Amino acid sequence: MRINYAAVAASAAGYWVLGALWYSPLLFARPFIALKGWTPEEVAAVQAASHATEIGVAFAGSLVLAYVLAHCVKFTGAETARGGMLTGFWLWLGLVLTTNLDTVLFEGRPLGLYLINNGYHLAGMLSMGALLAVWRRRDVRVPAFQS
Repeated sequence: MRINYAAVAASAAGYWVLGALWYSPLLFARPFIALKGWTPEEVAAVQAASHATEIGVAFAGSLVLAYVLAHCVKFTGAETARGGMLTGFWLWLGLVLTTNLDTVLFEGRPLGLYLINNGYHLAGMLSMGALLAVWRRRDVRVPAFQS
């Protein structure tokens, strides 16, 4: 099974950028901070700290997720954006949403935090699945007309 590594890298980068936007003040930073119960001093400390290691590990995780999702997209035969999104959705539902539920049930994390975090994974996996399904490598494209 051949994997399109350019599509994997692009979808991982998109997932990673989506995370930066998702947890920014434009979207969910305020409710995320409130649900975490952070004081203004804790927020300032988080903002002042270097997060290079965490950012690098997060990107590596995005690459692994994109690579595995690419295999699943190929395995399911998804060749349209809708097919890729369905693959991403079912993997999210069966593997991400269910396994992260334990953080609410057994760790006592707020349900809202669970919804914010898993909403990000859903949006990311839908978009990655769509991209991975439709991005074709140049060497596998078939000409519209063959003589």
